[in-house]
Amino acid sequence: MNRITLEPGKRGGKPCIRGLRITVYDILSQLSQGASQQEILEDFPELEAEDILAALSFAADRERKVYSVAV
Repeated sequence: MNRITLEPGKRGGKPCIRGLRITVYDILSQLSQGASQQEILEDFPELEAEDILAALSFAADRERKVYSVAV
């Protein structure tokens, strides 16, 4: 999870990858539209494969927390 950063002045404080201006949402959005990991890495050459996995892990953990609190 150290690949996910939160900075108030960057991208509106949204979770980003390693301090870059690429958000977790950017990655998840591309995946949900059918992009492969390789296509995302080509679109964002500064990303690493581990960054995509970190975004998925972050989203899964956030989802678990949301539903745990709601129940």
